[in-house]
Amino acid sequence: MASDDIKKMYRTRTEGDFPDGFELLGRRYEKVEDLRYGTNPHQPAAFYRPADRQGLVLGDYEVLKSGKSGLSQTNIEDMHHAVGILKYMPTASCAVMKHCNPSGVAMEIDGMALAEVYRRARDADAQAAFGSVVVFNTEVDAATAEAIMESIVEGVAAPAFSDKALAALKDFERFGRNKEIRVIRLPEFSRLPRYMGDACEASEVKMFDDGSLVLAKPYLSRITSPEDFEPAYNEHRKKGRIDVDRQPTERELDDLLFAWYVNIHVRSNGCVIARNGQTLAVGTGEQDRVGAVEQALAKAGQKYQGTESLEGAVLSSDGFFPFRDAVDVAVKAGVRAFVQPGGSVNDYDAIQACNEAGATMVFSLERCFSHH
Repeated sequence: MASDDIKKMYRTRTEGDFPDGFELLGRRYEKVEDLRYGTNPHQPAAFYRPADRQGLVLGDYEVLKSGKSGLSQTNIEDMHHAVGILKYMPTASCAVMKHCNPSGVAMEIDGMALAEVYRRARDADAQAAFGSVVVFNTEVDAATAEAIMESIVEGVAAPAFSDKALAALKDFERFGRNKEIRVIRLPEFSRLPRYMGDACEASEVKMFDDGSLVLAKPYLSRITSPEDFEPAYNEHRKKGRIDVDRQPTERELDDLLFAWYVNIHVRSNGCVIARNGQTLAVGTGEQDRVGAVEQALAKAGQKYQGTESLEGAVLSSDGFFPFRDAVDVAVKAGVRAFVQPGGSVNDYDAIQACNEAGATMVFSLERCFSHH
């Protein structure tokens, strides 16, 4: 295939026979636009929103700068998963998304500038961040926009952009890159449902090839603050009761909460290693628990040139540890605090591994599997 043919394959907008509107579950939907493509370039796609326009975030986005070929389905899905993380963050935060998973997330601590927050999120996995979609929960300023233009970014979304930020994001001639960057204004999304008990009328819809579908309520967490974590314990029918010896420090609790919220939108099996309000590595999409931990540790080892740099980090696991092997490999690398749902018959062994290493563990008492 000639190079021109390959370029045409990726740049040509596909066409699909999508209606202008339809009704689902008693609600009318209207087409927002035909997308650049669906999951792959040969799959047509279109984006719809409820016609009543109530409670919209993604459905009410405004494209402030568009590439020649517009948004793809994956661009929108990246924004969706980023918003699902950032709506929990109490300070200015950034999620760098790649293929519907966060490659890096960071939040403001100790009054750091937003540009520094962005660089911490980007550099958590700079290789994966190439061609990413970057999402913020606050207004993007000029310094942050200039930082975004330091590397290749496919799109940036935020509730607002300063005039100088917009000018920088459109200044391809000055920065020599990101000519096709897409800039999207999102409505304020802090009002979205987050916790169990919040009003939530939306449903997740998964449709299969034969037209059958599954409806499910969106994920809402029971964890509203570190106080909702439970110190790890286990009542073993043969070994008796075991409690985690060490309680987390205040810094560890803040990082455990941060890592848990990030983990909500990491494809399962997933784990998040974090420290000081920044992800250090994300393990995602593994079929086994220890594999997700090993993947994240391998990423961190490549980045930091030695796992001793993980000393003091925390680890979140979206499901329980079926064996102590994942805990053992993490504490060996320097992880000193864990959050996991709890409920395994082998929780005793996982807690014992923490006690032997001087680490600590809390239970969330909920799973946050995401099989998107």
